[in-house]
Amino acid sequence: MHKSGALMPYRSQHTRPDMLAATHLQRRDARSGVMLLQPATLAVGAGDRIALTGPSGAGKSVLLRALALLDPVDGGQVTWQGQAIRLNAVPAYRCHVAYVRQRPALLPGTVEDNLQMPYHLHARRHSPGFDRDAAIALLAGAERDAGFLDKNAADLSGGEAQIAALVRTLQTRPTVLLLDEPTAALDPASARAVESLLQHWFAQAPDRHAWIWVTHDPAQARRIGHQQWRMAAGHLDTEPAR
Repeated sequence: MHKSGALMPYRSQHTRPDMLAATHLQRRDARSGVMLLQPATLAVGAGDRIALTGPSGAGKSVLLRALALLDPVDGGQVTWQGQAIRLNAVPAYRCHVAYVRQRPALLPGTVEDNLQMPYHLHARRHSPGFDRDAAIALLAGAERDAGFLDKNAADLSGGEAQIAALVRTLQTRPTVLLLDEPTAALDPASARAVESLLQHWFAQAPDRHAWIWVTHDPAQARRIGHQQWRMAAGHLDTEPAR
């Protein structure tokens, strides 16, 4: 992140403009000094569906959290639409680039209560507000009807909780999703419902949406990614396999 507050230009090597990019992004463990993320340079453009694979502990979550500006980094820069992100612009950036973790965190109350929560945040003070019909349309992508909104969040299964958390994110119209193994803890039927929901979201604006999706499942990687990136020991490889 550029701390001076100035917007710095970023020139992509791609012919089309990138939305999310990073140059020489790196992070080390504060206690041991071990490099968790070796200098990584990447670009995500509109329409990109990227499957990120690699063994456990390879640095996949570290990379996604660094791109989401959730953790401090020890070097490099994240840019959005060609510009560095000022400190005071981080909340707005996270409205465009949404991190989705493996285990969702829901608040007490109904599913609808949880869906209304983002609109109470300062960063969304100018947004139109909660749209129940739009939420129901998203739920249809996971084969859930309007009655799902009335369910108590505490009574949801793991798959249902992930669906609720994803709709809570998707309804706010992010552009890029950073998906940290969103189906890893789910049974096959629930995983398919989550995949269906996300594919439905992507199809609504395939020329504007993008994701980086961490998965350990080779079959899922083929289904959800038209590009495959790999990580090992903190090193990111974005080149196509030969």
